[in-house]
Amino acid sequence: MTAVVAAAPLQRRVLAQALLEARLILSNGEQLLVALVLPVLLLVGLNSVTTPNLGAGRRIDLLAPGVLALAVMSTSFTGQAIATGFDRRYGVLRMLGTTPLGRTGLIAGKAVAVLAVQALQVLVIGGLALGLGWHPRMGGVPAALVAIVLGTAAFVSLALLLAGTVRAEATLAAANLIWVLLLAGGGVVVPPDRLPSGLSHLSTLLPSGALGEALRAALVTGRLALAPCLVLLVWAGVAGAAAARWFSWD
Repeated sequence: MTAVVAAAPLQRRVLAQALLEARLILSNGEQLLVALVLPVLLLVGLNSVTTPNLGAGRRIDLLAPGVLALAVMSTSFTGQAIATGFDRRYGVLRMLGTTPLGRTGLIAGKAVAVLAVQALQVLVIGGLALGLGWHPRMGGVPAALVAIVLGTAAFVSLALLLAGTVRAEATLAAANLIWVLLLAGGGVVVPPDRLPSGLSHLSTLLPSGALGEALRAALVTGRLALAPCLVLLVWAGVAGAAAARWFSWD
């Protein structure tokens, strides 16, 4: 008589997948470069110069939230788009979708892995910023967490939409190009009101500018910025619905 082996509980399957996903992110040189190395270099480099102008206030206090926003964007969008695109190309997504983990468990595992890596990013970048003299508004930490969750939802939805609709090579190129463009003119590190007039209004409607503004409002003034959070919520909803409609698992 053949023994029947029961699948592990869903939470254990999701946790195991999340640990695997997190290890893959941190062991991938390109993803680690975008997720941690470049944000750290930007934090140190931009703090040591006077340009670009970040606005009134201590430079490190304005810079640190923007670099944290960039780190969130890097892991949630660029890293997830590239990883998911190649997993789709090599049939990993299709294979895992037929296991007891299932598609829902796979997505949940990826989400938990992203949040775990972001926690590491906050510890590293936040710790370095504190060492450079950053004085965040501690009363704004709950608002910052809200912004990070909304930003993560928006960028992961965009990553899945991109990775699930185009070829892996195109996803790789597009994800890196979008990262560079949003860093340069998306209002993530440099506040929208410090960008050229043609970009200042546009960047406030982008998820990058909304996340940067929400984190600056939370960690500089201690308040929850409702308008940027609404922008992030709209991006998450629209991109999530589009990804659910058009995402191809193979």
